[in-house]
Amino acid sequence: MSGATDGLPSTPGAQQGSAPLVVFDPRLGPATAAEDPLSPDARQRVRERAAEVIARYPRPRSALMPLLYLVQAEQGYVSADGIRLVAEILGLTTAEVAAVVTFYTMYRRRPCGAYVVGVCTNTLCAILGGDAIFQALQDHLGIGNGETTEDGMVTLEHIECNAACDYAPVVMVNWEFFDNQTVESARELVDRLRAGDPPMPTRGAPLKTHTEVSRILAGFPDDLADVGPSAGPASLAGLELARRRGESAPPRPGASS
Repeated sequence: MSGATDGLPSTPGAQQGSAPLVVFDPRLGPATAAEDPLSPDARQRVRERAAEVIARYPRPRSALMPLLYLVQAEQGYVSADGIRLVAEILGLTTAEVAAVVTFYTMYRRRPCGAYVVGVCTNTLCAILGGDAIFQALQDHLGIGNGETTEDGMVTLEHIECNAACDYAPVVMVNWEFFDNQTVESARELVDRLRAGDPPMPTRGAPLKTHTEVSRILAGFPDDLADVGPSAGPASLAGLELARRRGESAPPRPGASS
């Protein structure tokens, strides 16, 4: 998938102007990316952290995805100005950078809330209540799919699978798990998020805001990865049964005994 520039220089490292950056985003359709220029301080922070990230890779362009998260950590999404900045830092065209931004859904193309609430509406979660939860949250918050509450705290979206079928129906907040949800518990969850009182996820680390999570994904960890349970009984049931039976996986071919 490729992005298209409109009146922008396309040579690597070219000085890029302020002409509109037009991209095709499968979630938004053809649209001029939101401009919202980065502040001088934000641009400086991105450049400083980008130098640290780029040094971790054999080729600068390999740092493209982390650098996009750095921009998102500053703005809450990846703006046209952010695309230009990343292209300039890495010596890429804006089309090359926009192609990546529009391919991966975790890069936001418009401003979003401090907490992105994703309700799984894939088959198992839907049957066990995911569809009802998603509809109830739309009614409760007064917003639709992909929209944000007026206070800027919650963006609501449905997602196809959270890889947590053993705890269906599942809601994720900034990619942390809230398992075995009901309409009532999901309403309480979003109410606490909007009140500035985020609850502890069922599994995983304490909640961070969307911009804080983006900074972590850029390669600047918060050292909380081991805080909170990582797997629950339902996920470990098969392993526990195998242990009771004395079963184990066959050795890998060529592995020493």
